[in-house]
This record gives sequence, structure tokens and C-alpha cells, in this order.
Amino acid sequence: MIDLLNALVVLGNFVIVPAVSYGAQLALGALGVTLIYGILRFSNFAHGDTMAFGTMAVILTTWGLQSIGIGFGPLPTALLALPVGIAVTAALMLGTDRLVYRFYRRAKAVPVTFVIASLGVMFVMNGLVRFIIGPDDQRFADGERFLISARDFRTLTGLDEGLAIRTTQVITVVVAVIVVAALFWFLNKTRTGKSMRAFSDNEDLALLSGINPERVVVITWLIVAALATIAGTLYGLDKSFKPFTYFQLLLPIFAAAIVGGLGSPLGAIAGGFVIAFAEVTITYPLKKVLGYLLPEAWEPASLVQLLSTDYKFAVSFVILLIVLLFRPTGLFAGKSV
Repeated sequence: MIDLLNALVVLGNFVIVPAVSYGAQLALGALGVTLIYGILRFSNFAHGDTMAFGTMAVILTTWGLQSIGIGFGPLPTALLALPVGIAVTAALMLGTDRLVYRFYRRAKAVPVTFVIASLGVMFVMNGLVRFIIGPDDQRFADGERFLISARDFRTLTGLDEGLAIRTTQVITVVVAVIVVAALFWFLNKTRTGKSMRAFSDNEDLALLSGINPERVVVITWLIVAALATIAGTLYGLDKSFKPFTYFQLLLPIFAAAIVGGLGSPLGAIAGGFVIAFAEVTITYPLKKVLGYLLPEAWEPASLVQLLSTDYKFAVSFVILLIVLLFRPTGLFAGKSV
């Protein structure tokens, strides 16, 4: 029985807890992608670098607050800086829409034109972030590091294995739940949210009903800016900030949105956790877990790792290919790609 509990603790420490936290981050990122696809009707390849830009704004504001002695007690100061980061990112998004996307929208350009334009925006944002904050890792998490440490858990339970839960992991889940609940309330209960859903379902009918399309576009970009900044900041707090990492995150984020069903907010959340658990589980070496569960004579000599962590993003790619081949509308029957 003790060996089983130790095995469960190991799984919780290295698979379940990290996957839940990572899944919440991917879900928030995928929500931004699916809102743009569902309402503005194009795949925004600049979303990863939008997350990087928003996180950069939060980091610079955090450093400014820390320099004048302002903190948030046991919580990261970055949480105080989030509103500033969201505002700066929203201004960038609205400016980009006015300078780039609005021209193609008024010209009734085909979706692939918007995709190509978003690629250009992606490279510009990536260069801008690298120019301002640099290409290196930036750690900006402060406050209490652990909610419970592995040593405290072992002392409390008497088990050989310890469960460490970082404060940033708990903050990620709590903030994600609050943001998702607020978003669903906004989309389903407010007049503006209902107009956005109507515009997404049938643009022509929405226009005949008197819905202002430009207002819908502005509100969409504001929500996407908030989601991107929050998702990017939570990822940076949980791990670290590096501009190129956010470019790489574009693959699992799009995979999450497509697996769940593009255009389906609920599907984006489900897809985020599917991708996260798949990546973490497939790349985790199971030797220690099997060592507790199997007889000593059967204990494996190798790591029992299906894929190296270097191939983590390959898991997202394979899942994405399978979904596109066999169920292009995703788990929640969103719009086909």
C-alpha cells in the first residue's frame, strides 16, 4: 500500500500537477486563438508573440514596481503589473488591426491573406520583443516559491516521496478558472457578448440586426489581448520568460484549439488539457513509478520514457495531424480547418 501511495505521489509531482498547470496556460492561449478564428475568421499566427509582448510589458512593469519597493507579499508582484500589461497589449492589438487587418477586412480579402499578414505581424512583434528586453531568459517571479515543499510533505505524511506544489502553479489554476468563468459569463449573459456570438454564427444576419461589426472587432481584440497577456504571464511565472519559447508555444496552442474544435471556447479549454497531459505523460520517464509498482526483480533498468523531453512539441504535432486527418472539426465540433 505504501509503495502504491509513493507511486501516486511521484505521478502527482511530475505529471498531474505540472500538466494541470500547463493545461490551464494552453487553454487560455487557445481561447484567444479560437475567438479570433470564430469571430474574425482567420488563424492568427502572431498569437504566440502577442503573449510574449504582453508578458514583456508585465515584466518591465514588475521591475518598475520592485525598484520603488512595491510588492504583493507572498504573491508575485507580476499580478499587480497585469493590468498595465493588458492595457499596453490591447493598445498594440488595436493599432495593429487599424494598420494591417482593417484594410484587408474592408477589401473582403480571403482568409489566407489574413494568415499571411499575421505571419508578418508575428515577425515584427518577435523582433520588437527581442529588441526591447533581449533574447535571454528573464525570471521575474518573486514572493513565496512553494505552497508546500517536498520536505514538508514527506514530514507530514511519512512517505518516501515528496509532493512539491509551487505557488505559481496554484495561481495559474485559480486565475485561469476566474478568467474562464468571467469570459463565459460575458459571452452568454451580456448584450455585447451575445452580439459577438451572433456575429460569429452568421455575419450577414448580425449586420441586418443592427450589430456594429467594428465594435465587435474592437471588443474581440481587447479580450484576446487580455487572454494573451494573462496566459503569457502565467507561463513565464511558472517557468521563465524567453521570447523564442513563446514562438514555439504556437504549435501546442493551435493544436489545443484544433483538437477541441476551432471556434468553440469550451473545446479550446478541453484541448489545452488534452495536449498538456499528452506532452507531459509521453515525455516523462516512468522508471521510478514502475519501481514502486512492480516486484523488485522486474524493476526496469532503463528510464521507460516513450519520448525525450526534447521532442515534447512533436507530441502536439502528431496529435494535431491525427485530428486533422480523422476529425477536422475537433472534439466539440467546431469549424473545420
